[in-house]
Amino acid sequence: MDPAGGCPHADNERLLARGAVATVVMPGAVEGAVVLGHEALKEFLAHPDVAKGAQHFTALREGDIAAGWPLLTFATVQGMTTADGDDHRRLRSLVSKAFTVRRVEQLRPRIEELTSGLLDGLYTAAQEGGGVADLRRHFALPLPMGVIGELLGVEAEYLERLHHLSNQVVATDIGPERAVAANRELVAVLSAVAAARAENPGDDLTSALIAARDEEGDRLSQQELIGTLVLMIIAGHETTLNLITNAVRALCGHRDQLESVQRGESSWADVVEETLRWDAPVSYFPFRYPVRDLTVDGTVIPRGTPVLAGYSAAGRDRAAHGPDADLFDVTRPGRPGAVRHISLGHGAHYCLGAPLARMEATIALERLFTRFPDLDLAVSEPELTRHASFVGNSVRALPVRPGASRL
Repeated sequence: MDPAGGCPHADNERLLARGAVATVVMPGAVEGAVVLGHEALKEFLAHPDVAKGAQHFTALREGDIAAGWPLLTFATVQGMTTADGDDHRRLRSLVSKAFTVRRVEQLRPRIEELTSGLLDGLYTAAQEGGGVADLRRHFALPLPMGVIGELLGVEAEYLERLHHLSNQVVATDIGPERAVAANRELVAVLSAVAAARAENPGDDLTSALIAARDEEGDRLSQQELIGTLVLMIIAGHETTLNLITNAVRALCGHRDQLESVQRGESSWADVVEETLRWDAPVSYFPFRYPVRDLTVDGTVIPRGTPVLAGYSAAGRDRAAHGPDADLFDVTRPGRPGAVRHISLGHGAHYCLGAPLARMEATIALERLFTRFPDLDLAVSEPELTRHASFVGNSVRALPVRPGASRL
């Protein structure tokens, strides 16, 4: 795996041509595997002999993983994504009520309000920047970050720092010292947030988690509280940030489809689903571990191997999505017999925030292109700098020309 990340699709196509499972070497010469094929990944994600707990990671258990390994947090953070069975159900139940479809729908007015204000800011930034503004910085980032911040009761003063730190946590090219420092500071900042909420509880998820810790100590430990906040902050904004960014890039590169959506021939929800499939916001997500030697699509994955979920590859798997799987097509989600993507996971660990991410992205895209129907990229696609990570899949900045504003 290239620690510098980059666009994954060419490598995915090459690997898929060989099979649905590939062996890989991760940073630090750590051997692992990636499941790339749609059907193989779907089977693997829901397999009863596949676990998330770090005790199943052979190299980690045997002391072969360095403290500054850039992917260590994905394996060791205490929360839903590293828990199995009853522990997973216990932790998930503590936060699931905040992400039901009904509760998410109640957030719609606030998301629309935030979106409108950010579009004003994007227009102002473009006016001050000679007609060009970074859509990622001024729109795609602050929207999901603001929403998850409000859900968790995080003061606005912390949000920019939390994004910077979470960005380092998901980076795969970071050195050991920076990796350790970023993780320590992220824990420190979120511990301060938790302490503030403990002193002044409110109607937010952090206060509810603290109440569960204090009133029923067996339901949540202090480490699990902080670990859950780490996961909520990272997953609650990084994925949606990449989703919005990738959707805008896709539409600007396919103007005919953008115009079709603007005419109402396809929906903005279709745009979101096709973007999730075609350019998944998460490329290779760490980790799962077979608890026994496991054969997946004819390939044996040894017990205790750290396995990456290859979402960006599965989304373009021709065996599942047809010979035109590498083409962006907003009509695809509505086709009879179309295979649904698994870019938000599958099985017990399916993304808890999926309804929220979909709503945020749908509102963001509709309002953005209604306000700025002629919005286009200010640079060509090859000029965009990619993320320094093979976990996240997007670009670092998205310079756009919004054009005239239609209020």
